[in-house]
Amino acid sequence: MRNLSSIALVALLGLAACDQPPPPPEPIRPVRVTTVSPQAYEGRSTYTGEVRARYETNMAFRIGGKIVARYVEIGSEVKKGTLLARLDPEDTRLAIENARAQLNAAQADHNQAQTDLARYRKLFETKVISQAEIDRRSTQADSAFAKLESARSQLRVMQNQQAYTELQADADGVITGISVESGQVVAAGQTVLKLARPEEKEVVFNVAENRLDELRGASAIQLTLWSQPDVQYNGVVREIAPGADPVTRTYAVKVSVQKAPAAMRLGMTASVAILRRGDDRMVALPLAALYQEKDKPAVWVYDPASETVSLRPVQVAAYVERFVLIGDGLKHGEKVVTAGVHKLIPNQKVRLLPETPGIALGGKP
Repeated sequence: MRNLSSIALVALLGLAACDQPPPPPEPIRPVRVTTVSPQAYEGRSTYTGEVRARYETNMAFRIGGKIVARYVEIGSEVKKGTLLARLDPEDTRLAIENARAQLNAAQADHNQAQTDLARYRKLFETKVISQAEIDRRSTQADSAFAKLESARSQLRVMQNQQAYTELQADADGVITGISVESGQVVAAGQTVLKLARPEEKEVVFNVAENRLDELRGASAIQLTLWSQPDVQYNGVVREIAPGADPVTRTYAVKVSVQKAPAAMRLGMTASVAILRRGDDRMVALPLAALYQEKDKPAVWVYDPASETVSLRPVQVAAYVERFVLIGDGLKHGEKVVTAGVHKLIPNQKVRLLPETPGIALGGKP
């Protein structure tokens, strides 16, 4: 009886299963795709810098003293030989008078020594004095002459010192800094003014250490002034600081401006674009097209024959603000899903929406 009951129960369950409807087919999801079109990519990194003169000199007096006059201000354009500042000349005037008095004394001693030597030579000819006395007088005359030459040199030094009380521009340029005022006492070599020579200009900016390779591999450098954003100038990297700034941990970079116009004034703000040539077979896709499979990048590729999608691993070359660059894994003409990637499964049928326009790199990401 138990066997008969079991058989009857199985039969009833089979009849119930036959009465259930089949499962609904997988819905055809709408997706948006774009056509793969490899193209050349030229990367661009932009920095902000300041226009400076390539040659900027710290002007200083060669002697110490009290500043009695300053004749320029920041921004003053000066010519070579222009008087910039003057020290109190009283001390050097007294030193010159002292040196001139010492010269007169040395001249008198020299004249006396020459007269004595001439007289003693006549006495020696008459055998009145010995050869030793002549030698001693000759030595005294030579010593007096040496002291005379020393006094002359000392006078010239003092005269130079007097000339050093006037600070003059050693080249045409613009005053970019002033660190003293009239009445201040300065030491020899202490910076008084900064003179920039504007015939050669450069743009100075800072770069993080992980971006230095972009500079070394740059194919071109373009400069634009904030005051003239529509005008571009070519630049060349002249110097990369050998050490990082201790505060910002960045490296100072100096880019020389080729054929800098007069409108490019010192202190202006400039944008520096670093262009670097990339692969000619880069594929640009929207960021939404990228999918992760086991922590590896992949994309959904559409098959027109079966109207299904399949997941394909790709190699990401770079992430840019608006898109991702695929270096390997896709072929020209293939269609990649750009919207709805997280709701797809392998071999799923899809319905195409209007296609996403391709991203044109054009060297300007």
